[in-house]
Amino acid sequence: MLLRDISYALRTLRKSPVFAATAIITIALGIGASTAIFSVTNAVLLRPLPYKNPERLVFASADMRKRNVKDFFFSNADFLDIRNGSHAVFEEVAAVSTGRGAVPREDGTPDLVHFGNVSTNFFRMMGAGTVLGRTFIDSDGTPQPAPPPGAAPGAQAPALPTMGIISYEYWQRRYSGSPDIIGKMIPAGPPGGTQIVGVLAPGFELLFPSDSNIEPFPDVWFAARIPYDNANRNGVIHKAIARLKDGVTIDQAQTVVDQIAAETRKNFLISGTAGYAIQLKPLHQHLVEAVRPALLALMGAVIFLLLIACANVANLLLVRASLRERELAVRTAMGGSRWALVRQTLAEAIVLAFAGAVLGLALAYAGISELRHVAPPTIPRLDAIVIDPAVVAFAAVAALIAAGLFGLVPALRASRPDIAIVLRGNSRTAGLAGGGLLRNTVVVVEVALSFVLLIGSGLMARSFIELQRINPGYDSNHLLTFLSLGGRRGQQPAQRAAWVREFANKLHAIPGVQSVAAATPFPLSGGYSPIRWGLEAALTDPSKFQAVDFQFVLPGYFDTVRTPLIAGRAFTDADNAPDRNVVVVDQQLAAKAYPGQNAVGKRILIRIRTPEPEWVEIIGVVAHTRDTDLATAGREQVYFTDGFAQHGRVNRWALRVNGDPAKFADSVRTVVKAHDPNMVLMELRPMQELVERAQASTRFQLMLIGVFAAIAALLAGVGLYGVLATLVRQRTAEIGVRMALGAAPTSIFQLIVGQGLRLSAVGILAGLVAALAVTRVMASMLVGVKATDPLTFAAMAILFIVIAAVASWLPARRAAALDPTVALRGE
Repeated sequence: MLLRDISYALRTLRKSPVFAATAIITIALGIGASTAIFSVTNAVLLRPLPYKNPERLVFASADMRKRNVKDFFFSNADFLDIRNGSHAVFEEVAAVSTGRGAVPREDGTPDLVHFGNVSTNFFRMMGAGTVLGRTFIDSDGTPQPAPPPGAAPGAQAPALPTMGIISYEYWQRRYSGSPDIIGKMIPAGPPGGTQIVGVLAPGFELLFPSDSNIEPFPDVWFAARIPYDNANRNGVIHKAIARLKDGVTIDQAQTVVDQIAAETRKNFLISGTAGYAIQLKPLHQHLVEAVRPALLALMGAVIFLLLIACANVANLLLVRASLRERELAVRTAMGGSRWALVRQTLAEAIVLAFAGAVLGLALAYAGISELRHVAPPTIPRLDAIVIDPAVVAFAAVAALIAAGLFGLVPALRASRPDIAIVLRGNSRTAGLAGGGLLRNTVVVVEVALSFVLLIGSGLMARSFIELQRINPGYDSNHLLTFLSLGGRRGQQPAQRAAWVREFANKLHAIPGVQSVAAATPFPLSGGYSPIRWGLEAALTDPSKFQAVDFQFVLPGYFDTVRTPLIAGRAFTDADNAPDRNVVVVDQQLAAKAYPGQNAVGKRILIRIRTPEPEWVEIIGVVAHTRDTDLATAGREQVYFTDGFAQHGRVNRWALRVNGDPAKFADSVRTVVKAHDPNMVLMELRPMQELVERAQASTRFQLMLIGVFAAIAALLAGVGLYGVLATLVRQRTAEIGVRMALGAAPTSIFQLIVGQGLRLSAVGILAGLVAALAVTRVMASMLVGVKATDPLTFAAMAILFIVIAAVASWLPARRAAALDPTVALRGE
C-alpha cells in the first residue's frame, strides 16, 4: 500500500514540475545547510577524541586564583606531586610540552622541526603505538644524576642520553622511511643529540585549543627526564593529562587534587599567596569549550532555517490541496476514505522530503569543502569534518521530520473537503476559500523565525563592525612580520647582541624599509604568559604580588609598531644591556601600580630572571595593547629590552615599509640567507593577516548566520507572496465587485499590501519576543554590542517590513490591474 501511494505521489508530482522543483529546492536548502553545520558539530563536539578510552581522559591545569591566571603550566615538582599523590583516582598522569627549533640537515642547511617533550608514560596512556621500534619505557625518563659529593662548584655528572621517538611523517620526509633509524643519534634536542627508539604510527595529533601554545604535530618526541626540583617551582613547563580509574568520577578526582594543591599552598609561601589550585576538565571539554557556544548558535540557526523551509513547503502544499479540493471532494463523495487522502498527501511530502535530502546532501558536500577553507583556526579537527554515516543519518532523520512538519497539516486539511460547498463552487476558485487561516498562520511562523535569524545576523554584523573599530594599541598596516629560529647567534651575550644588531641593520638597509623592530612574544602571535610584579608591600606580604604579561623588545619597537608613548621615554640603545634594570609599562599597569600618579621614575618588583623579585625602574608608559585577542582588553603589560635577558631572546621581527608589505618578502628571504644560513625563516606575512586571523571567528559566524538569515528572509518573502497571490485569486469576485462599485485601483492595491504588512507585523512581534530570549545565548560571541541591542532590533524590523512590502507588491499590483468585467464573468 505504501509503495502504491509513493508511486501515485510520483505520478502526480510529475504533472506539477514547477511545484515539485520549488518544494524540493526549498527543502534542499534547509537540509543542506543543517547537514553541513551538523557535520562540523559532529566532528568537533560529538565525535570522541582519537585516543584510547577518551571519555576517561582529563586535562589538569594550574590556576593562580589570586592573580587571575588560568590554564597555566606546572613545574616539575608540581607535576610530580600530582602524579605521586593521586594513585587512588588516576591510572596514569602524563606531562607534555612542545616547541620548535632548527635542526641541521646532512648538508648543514637548517630544517624546521617541531618538538614534543613528554613523560615516558604519555604514549602508553594515550594509546599511541609505533610502526617501528618501541614507545618510551620508564627508564628513558630517569632524572639526570646529581653531581657526586665533594664535586667542584658547577661540576656535573655524566649526562644520560636523551631518548626520542619520531613521527611517521617526519620519518618519511627526513629519512625516507629507512628502518635503520632505530638506535641512531639525530642532531636534535640537547647537545649530543637524541637516540631514536621508535617511529610513531601515522596521524597522531595533540588536540589542544589553538591558544594553548601546543604544537599539534611534533616531529621529534623527547622522553622527559623530570627531577623533583623543589627549589624551582617557579620554572613552569608542563601541561598535564590524566586517565581516571574505572568507577572514579571527575568530581572525586577533583577532591583529591584539591588536597594536593592545599598541601602545596601550605608548604610553599609563593604558591599560597598566588592562590595555587589544580583544575580538572574532561579533555574533550577543554578542547571545545571556547568554540561550543558558536557552534551551538550556528546549529540553532540552521534548525530555524529548516523550520522556515518546512513552513514554506507546508504553505505550498496547502495551496496545492486547496486547488485540488474539487478532485478530493469527488473522491470522497465516491466513497474514498479520509485515511487514503491523508496517506496520499503524506506520500507526496515524503517524496519531496527525500528528494530534497538527496539534493541537500550534495549541497552539504560542497558546503563542507568551503567551510574547511573559511573556518577560523580556533575550530579544532577541521580535517575530521566529513559526510560520514552519522551525517547521512542526520539528513535522513531531518527529511523524515521535515516530511511530518510540512506534510501532516496539509494532509489533514486535504482529507476534510466540504463536499457540498466545493462541488457547488466554480472550478477556478473551489477550495481556495478554505485553509486561509492555516496559510496565514504558517506565514506568520515563517516571518517570526526569519526575523529571529535576521536579528542574529544583525547582532553579528554590529559585533564585527565594533571589532574592526577597536584600537589595539598598534598599527598593523604596512608591517611585515616573521619568526626567526636557530642561527649561529653565539654563546656570549656580546656575540648575540652583535648578531641581532647586524641582522637588524641589514633588514633596515632593504630599500623601502622605514624601521625595524623585534620582540618576543609578538602581538597576536601567541606565546604570552604572566610573571609576578608588586610594590614594596609585597616583600613582606607576598599575597600582594599580581600577574602581568611581558615582552622582550629591541629599542625602536614602539615607534615601529606605532604604540603611542604616553609618558616618559622609550628604550634607547644604552638601555639594551643586562645591567640596566629599566622597564616600560603600559597605562593599565601604571594606573594599577601608582593610581593618580606619574609612574615614570618609580619602581616595581619583577620576577623573571632571578629566583626572587628584583627592583626595576619605570622609564616610560605606553598605551595598552591587545596582544592575545582583539575582543578583550587582556592583562597589563611590562616591556624589557632584549639585553635585559642577556641578548638573543627576540625572534619575531617587524618591518615598517612603504607600500604593500608582501612585496618585501623576497628581499627579507635574501637577507636572512645572507646573514645566517643556519637560521629558519617562518610565518613571513603582513601583520594585517594576524589581525584578520584574530577577527576570523566573528567573520565566520557573521558570514554563516548572514547567509542563513538571507535565505530565511527570501523564503519568508516567497511564502508571503504565495499567500497573497492565493488571496487575490480567492477574492477575485470580491475585488471585481469593489471595482464595479467604484473602488479605485489604489485602494485595491492598499488592501492587498495591508494584508501582507499585517501578517508580517504579527510575525515580527512574535519574532521579537523569541529573539529577546534566544539571542541571549549569543552574548559570549558578541563584541561591543549587547544581545538585546535596540538599534539592531529596530533596523531588522524595518528591513523585514521592506521585504514584506516587496513581497506584497506583485500580488497587489495584479489585483489592482484586474478588469472588473472579466473578474465577475469568471465567477
